Amino acid sequence: MMKQDKENSWSFDRLTNKIANPTWFLKWTGRILPIFIIITVVLFVAGLYLGFTAPQDYQQGNTVRIMFIHVPSVMITMMAYMVMVSSALGTLIWRHPLADISAKSAAPIGAVLALIGLITGSIWGKPMWGAWWVWDARLTSFLILFLIFIGLIVLRFALDDLTFAPQLIAVLILVGALILPIVHYSVEWWNTLHQPNGTTMRTGGVFRLPLFVMIFAFSFLFLSLHLANMRNAIFEKRINRMQRKLAQSI
Repeated sequence: MMKQDKENSWSFDRLTNKIANPTWFLKWTGRILPIFIIITVVLFVAGLYLGFTAPQDYQQGNTVRIMFIHVPSVMITMMAYMVMVSSALGTLIWRHPLADISAKSAAPIGAVLALIGLITGSIWGKPMWGAWWVWDARLTSFLILFLIFIGLIVLRFALDDLTFAPQLIAVLILVGALILPIVHYSVEWWNTLHQPNGTTMRTGGVFRLPLFVMIFAFSFLFLSLHLANMRNAIFEKRINRMQRKLAQSI
């Protein structure tokens, strides 16, 4: 039994060391990234086709089709921040060499998805609420999440040359994570115009399938962009290291 536990532990340690190796990461992602991109394109084509060929909603008409962009973008925004939280823990606790790169790579993707969620939410809200924007609890808390993404990106550029920047950014990511339960439970904690949690997920009939397909499409889009950004960051670090060595040798 002890021998088996030792072998399992050794296998886990070897896997962890492999993942922590940038060279192995580049090799692995180089193989899987094209597959993710193909899946993303197929899912988007299928999801958009199903969404735009679905009949109109009896109450919202064609406006309901915004749901197929708005809901997935909001959900994957939250997922992007959770990836940053996991990366921050990897930086502070496990000192994983790729953790900070992961957090850095996820931030701009999360910011763009959050912006898409805000814009599509406003477009959807105009015919439903009669206004492009209301200081609703859900909308306001999600706007704060978007500003947190922007703040972290700006701070990253300002402190990128400092050795303690990854640790500081990681701490701020964990502090910013306090907004996530507020965004999620805002419709339950306060009186809000926004529909309750799970309403769109319980949508029936012809709208359910395209919605789920688009959620998976946005998920694979995030994964593809995240891996691509991480690869670019690793290459950028290697190029900068080579340039410094070249400058020192001259």
